[in-house]
Amino acid sequence: MTQEQWGQLKQELLKTVGKNNYTNWIEPLELSDVNDGVATFSVPTSFLGNYVSQNFGDLILYQVNSIEPDIRRVQFKVAANCNAGRKPAGAAPTPVARPENGESAAAGASEGDNDIRLNTAPLDERFTFDTFVVGKPNELAHAAAKRVAEGGPVTFNPLFLYGGVGLGKTHLMHAIAWELRQRRPDLNVLYLSAEQFMYRFVQALRDRKMMDFKEMFRSVDVLMVDDVQFIAGKESTQEEFFHTFNALVDQNKQIVISGDRAPGEIENLEDRIKSRLQCGLVVDLHPTDYELRLGILQSKSEHYARQYPDLKLADGVLEFLAHRISTNVRVLEGALTRLFAFASLVGHEITLELTQDCLADVLRASERKVSVEEIQRQVADHFNIRLSDMIGPKRLRAFARPRQVAMYLCKQMTSRSLPEIGRRFGGRDHTTVMHGVRRIEELQAQDAQIADDLEILRRTLEG
Repeated sequence: MTQEQWGQLKQELLKTVGKNNYTNWIEPLELSDVNDGVATFSVPTSFLGNYVSQNFGDLILYQVNSIEPDIRRVQFKVAANCNAGRKPAGAAPTPVARPENGESAAAGASEGDNDIRLNTAPLDERFTFDTFVVGKPNELAHAAAKRVAEGGPVTFNPLFLYGGVGLGKTHLMHAIAWELRQRRPDLNVLYLSAEQFMYRFVQALRDRKMMDFKEMFRSVDVLMVDDVQFIAGKESTQEEFFHTFNALVDQNKQIVISGDRAPGEIENLEDRIKSRLQCGLVVDLHPTDYELRLGILQSKSEHYARQYPDLKLADGVLEFLAHRISTNVRVLEGALTRLFAFASLVGHEITLELTQDCLADVLRASERKVSVEEIQRQVADHFNIRLSDMIGPKRLRAFARPRQVAMYLCKQMTSRSLPEIGRRFGGRDHTTVMHGVRRIEELQAQDAQIADDLEILRRTLEG
């Protein structure tokens, strides 16, 4: 089998295993030798060779057999140990991954490598600093992540990011890795989840490769571990994590950790690990506020507007979603993705009505159970009028405008239909409710006082 044929087979493997697996595990393989029915491939680290052998060995052998039926086995050897004797005399030697500046070859990179290191977990191309929307709840976390991503000396180590699901921890972790790839391609950056750390640790124990494991993890320049709470209660994994952490800090190597809560609040995490994690900068990503959620939706909608240029997005839809889906950015972004996809399939403008129909289940799940009656009481108190006057038949402006505000908020904050809302306001027709909602939508863009009243009422009702 020739190098050209192997290159063609790699392209076939790309189609089979996918881009991320190909980049991390297949692309580094180099055909070294074919002899006595055995195809030998050079790999930069023994860890990578073991992983490929266990997970892709049969597939590679099948593909190789399609060209060379006589090949019965494939093997993977670290580059420095591969047989180079097959090259003709005078030919340039095959580049071999060598340690540089004290870095071990087990770290997984050859000289001049400009990519994220081979042993890192796959990175999401969407998760960069350019796509991260900054607001008050996350501005400190963003600033700290940017400082680490510059690749220079940092006064805090580790950086610990924590917060609930969907608030941007993993996004920032990936963004740091992508930025370091651009700024400091010389650095050995390793990003993985705590679950993957544990898996590799267990695999190293099973295969009696603990020295390779220690060498790989302690030779990195930047170690990033996502969802550290996963190792809580796992004594052996915590022990190795503790020693790895200490070894890297002693070498002034940067560590970035994320968790779902502050270090001191993670149950079954050893006190000595909690203490180490609290020695650096601990940053809380707060739940998003309305302005940040709206900013995220606006950013995503601009992307979808380019993807679906024929779709129209009605005024007020993004504001509606930003108010109604308030706990989880992933749910918020997923809702917008579904909305654009649905609208493109049915060929309709994205209106408030379409949004409520398409996202009924998401809105119900995200809804704090605000009732029509609660909205009516809050609006009456805010405008200092009696509830009976607001619901009753009087059409005086002093009662009509609060009534329209209450109808608008009922439409925005509950899943009640227009006829249902009308019945709660003295048996009014749904067209009256629709008129009131549209009137408030117009006024909030023209009248600052109405806009302020609405924001105060929303915050009170959501609190």
